[in-house]
Amino acid sequence: MKIVVLKFGGTSVGSIERIRKAAKIIISYVKKKYKVIVLSSAMSTVTNDLVKKSKKISKNFPHAEYDVLVSAGEQMSCPLIAGELIEKGFKSRSWMSWQVPILTEGKHKFSRISHIYKKEILKYLKSGGIPIVAGFQGINSKNRITTIGRGGTDASAIMFAKFFNSEKCIIYTDVDGVYTTDPNKLKSAKKLKVISYEEMLEMTSLGAKVMQPHSVQDARLNRVDIEVKSSFVNKSGTLITKKKNIINNSSNKIITGISSTQNDAKVTLVGVKDRPGIAASIFKPLSQNSINVDMVVQNISANGIETDLTFTIKLDDLNKTKKIINENKNINFKKLLFDKDVSKVSIIGVGMITTPGVTYRMFQSLANYKINIQVISTSEIKISVLINKKNVKKAIKALHSEFNLDK
Repeated sequence: MKIVVLKFGGTSVGSIERIRKAAKIIISYVKKKYKVIVLSSAMSTVTNDLVKKSKKISKNFPHAEYDVLVSAGEQMSCPLIAGELIEKGFKSRSWMSWQVPILTEGKHKFSRISHIYKKEILKYLKSGGIPIVAGFQGINSKNRITTIGRGGTDASAIMFAKFFNSEKCIIYTDVDGVYTTDPNKLKSAKKLKVISYEEMLEMTSLGAKVMQPHSVQDARLNRVDIEVKSSFVNKSGTLITKKKNIINNSSNKIITGISSTQNDAKVTLVGVKDRPGIAASIFKPLSQNSINVDMVVQNISANGIETDLTFTIKLDDLNKTKKIINENKNINFKKLLFDKDVSKVSIIGVGMITTPGVTYRMFQSLANYKINIQVISTSEIKISVLINKKNVKKAIKALHSEFNLDK
């Protein structure tokens, strides 16, 4: 059985006209003799409206009830898609997570799909039906509805592709693929034909909004190739696949893409009394309060007694971070500084693995534009720098040109 999994995001089903367009795409695959499984998100803005309603009820709205509430969005979009297909003469029906069923593990709001029962879906496919399955949701061992994080319909589609061994997994969204950088920030940004899981994971973690990081990680772990396409224009998209495929078929491009963030803050503890375990004493309470620490730099004084510790966090966590540090009785420091006018700019590419001189080229390119680097962090396929927010567009332009991404 030749199966294709199609996922439609919120903007792709955001109106009746867009649902009709999505139905035409589904029908095109049926005509190519595919058995089609559709995963649908809620119509755009619906989930956000439901979240706002929960907050009006309570700031501590129960997580189990939150999952029941926000999963209602997909219950609206799925029957509308199925109804349009039936109107066009095709056999179709909607499936909620408990009807498949889709089993999940983990906490409410952040569950992960552990198993998908295939029997009824396969039976329906063989009968010529087109199942329209609610993404983003599942059920746990207590038979309660769960959700798998915002943007979770991508993860639902990836797991369906894995369990049903589909030939294709296509994510339909409002962009026509993955670009070398944000085209809203640089007009010369180019669409990529192919990108590795690792590169895509870095790009999504560093600000690219095409997919959620955990969905890319699910695809990588389960070796599911994904194609990202637009539901609005009939163009080829971007294939997300394993690193080996990229390296073996790479062009002369060392860097694949450039990402930037918009909501970072820099925190510096000046004159920290240095001792073994001091960094752990600083970061443990932050971790316990779900504050993610990113770039970290430590400068030890010449006498070895004091150190300055700098790290970055999300801007939304700044007030909470200041409060936690000031109330931390396990650390002594002279001054707490913070900077809200910073952004992280990163170059990403598997080509770095085999190419020397990339770090120098990045730093020299920024220096040529008089852009000062505040903090640096690296990995095998990524170099990130923290700079003043006002220089982000200038930095992207410089790096895009330096690594020949304009061509």
